[in-house]
Amino acid sequence: MARMSRQDLLDREDDQPEYRAIIDEAVLRRPLADPKEWLGQLAHLRHVAERPNVTLQVAPLAVGLHGLTNTDATFLWLADGRMVAYVETGYSGELVEDARNVDRLRRSYDHLRDIVLSPRESSDVITQYMEEAPCEPPG
Repeated sequence: MARMSRQDLLDREDDQPEYRAIIDEAVLRRPLADPKEWLGQLAHLRHVAERPNVTLQVAPLAVGLHGLTNTDATFLWLADGRMVAYVETGYSGELVEDARNVDRLRRSYDHLRDIVLSPRESSDVITQYMEEAPCEPPG
C-alpha cells in the first residue's frame, strides 16, 4: 500500500517530487519465472524514466564493488533542513541521523552516480534487455 502511495506522488499533476534512482545491472539481468512479467517490469522502468521528475541510471556490472554494494540508500530532507538516510540491506533497515554518517553515505552515492551510465544510456540498456528477453518461460 505504501509503495502505491509513493507512486501516486510521482504521478500527481502538481508539485511532483524529484526522484533519482540508481539500479544495479544485475537487477535488470535477473529474469523472473514469467518472462511476460519481467518484460512488463522492464517496460515500466523505461516508462517511468521518461518522466521529467525522474532520473534513472544503471550501474553496469563493470563498475565492480563500490561504497553502496548490497545497500539501498534513501536520502530524505527534513522540514528543518537536515538530511537523514535510510539504508537497507537484504536483512535489515536503519535510519541514519548522525550527520557524519549521512555525509559518508551521500559521498558514496555521489561517487557511484559519477561512474554509472547516463540516463539515456540507462534507457538504452533497459531497451536492449527487453529486446533480448525470451517470450516464453524456459522449458
